[in-house]
Amino acid sequence: MEDNTKIGMNRTGMQMSPVEGPSQAQFALSQPPSSEGGASALSEVRAQYVAQSLRVGSVPLPGTGKGVLATTVDKIKGKNPEVLINKLGQRLAFERSGVRLYQALITKVEASGHIRRAELRTDLLHICSEEAAHFHLLTGVMENLGADPTAQTPCADVSAVASLGLLQVITDPRTTIAQSLEAILTAELTDNACWELLCDLAAESGHGDLVQLFQQAVQSEAEHLVLIKKWLREMVLSEAA
Repeated sequence: MEDNTKIGMNRTGMQMSPVEGPSQAQFALSQPPSSEGGASALSEVRAQYVAQSLRVGSVPLPGTGKGVLATTVDKIKGKNPEVLINKLGQRLAFERSGVRLYQALITKVEASGHIRRAELRTDLLHICSEEAAHFHLLTGVMENLGADPTAQTPCADVSAVASLGLLQVITDPRTTIAQSLEAILTAELTDNACWELLCDLAAESGHGDLVQLFQQAVQSEAEHLVLIKKWLREMVLSEAA
């Protein structure tokens, strides 16, 4: 794997065909639409699907007596405990995916000939271990609440779809370490924001005991973000030098 940006025979731009390119653009402009309607008609169809569709899954009913009792008490208080369970399930799934992302990136770093791969590998292993610890933390929290940590909640489902492209970038053998770090940065930015939201949600839901646990995770995630940004900056600037 070449780990630097190279100039090569990239034929995707119109400048590579100074005669045929403009001619093709002009031909496209002169052709009628392939079907009736336009952007507004497309929006109307999409709006119909939105109005008629069901949601992405559901939060499972509590499978334990403890969970049923906690849900009943919260409902009597006028709260919606399923919102917290939904977001807990999302974070749990995201942390599990995060471990896989870092494992894939560590493999790529180990296979590279980068001069600082040992230092980068050490930082990535540290982050990966903390992501795994967050997964186990969330598993325990959900079990203590009487929820099922093995169930895929709606937000967990959506999160998995959204992060699929990140895994494809990192596991692609052609992508560089810098490109993979940029994909990881996307995940870390999401992770930071969602842990902060989870803290607020736990407090709003009356689970003050969870806030301190989650704030520790927020601090760890902030450190991850700093490390990834530092390494990405170093990798990109070293290429430009």
